[in-house]
Amino acid sequence: MQMRYSFGGDEHIFVEVEEEMSLEAFFKSLSMTNAVRESRIAGVTEICPANASFQVKFNPDIIAPHDMLAELKSFEAAAESAEKTIETRIIEIPVLYDDPWTNETLMRFRERHQDPTATDLEYAARVNNFADVASFIAAHAAAPWFVSMVGFVAGLPFTYQLVERAKQIEVPKYLRPRTDTPRLTVGHGGCFGCIYSVRGAGGYQMFGVTPMPIYDPTGKISYLKELMIFRPGDIIKFRAIERTEYDAAVAAIDAGSFEPKIVPVPFSLDAFTADPAGTNAKLLEALNG
Repeated sequence: MQMRYSFGGDEHIFVEVEEEMSLEAFFKSLSMTNAVRESRIAGVTEICPANASFQVKFNPDIIAPHDMLAELKSFEAAAESAEKTIETRIIEIPVLYDDPWTNETLMRFRERHQDPTATDLEYAARVNNFADVASFIAAHAAAPWFVSMVGFVAGLPFTYQLVERAKQIEVPKYLRPRTDTPRLTVGHGGCFGCIYSVRGAGGYQMFGVTPMPIYDPTGKISYLKELMIFRPGDIIKFRAIERTEYDAAVAAIDAGSFEPKIVPVPFSLDAFTADPAGTNAKLLEALNG
């Protein structure tokens, strides 16, 4: 499809890169938002990339809306042919799956769920044809996840797993959203995963919690001086942990001694498309090496 441009009042332009959310669409969006940032167009005040789209905020007293539109359209051709390789990071996220806090929460909201008789993990395992919850958790934590956007609430990453499309985990969201979700819940809705950065409403299935804060508006947590840990293009690797390790990590965070495992890595979309398993093996080797 051709990119679609829409004005949002006098100071926003929304660009839909493709209708389908995919890594290819993300890389086009990334190329265009990088071009906008690097060109330093006078009047641009904010650039917000998303899964298959992006939005630019600008000051119409400095640049007229149609002039801003022309600037954005000038980057289209380059985005189509841009190199699909980025220098990024792989970040390990410890997860206590099947934890007591999300289990207590999901039981309070079973009337809003497709299967009131099963937990979210049991339901997700069944609809994805896994033999049991343990094998589903193993699959969820096995391959890395790509951060395609950060938003909805501050610091929340939207992710999808770096596997062939036929192997994607897919689970529908709750029939009606919950009014409560524990902070740092690892959730899933449709083909997207997320980590709830703060406590609040939500509709994604709940699989577990991480002890590792991903957003700190106070800037007091040692590794969150920039307030949020994730940015689009990051790669997440979940690692299943037991309750003892969860409690130890919480204590280390409180003491200011916790440091997440973050390793710089290159990521090539062409290489991943040609050999997903081989690309993931290199990413995990970098993380664990």
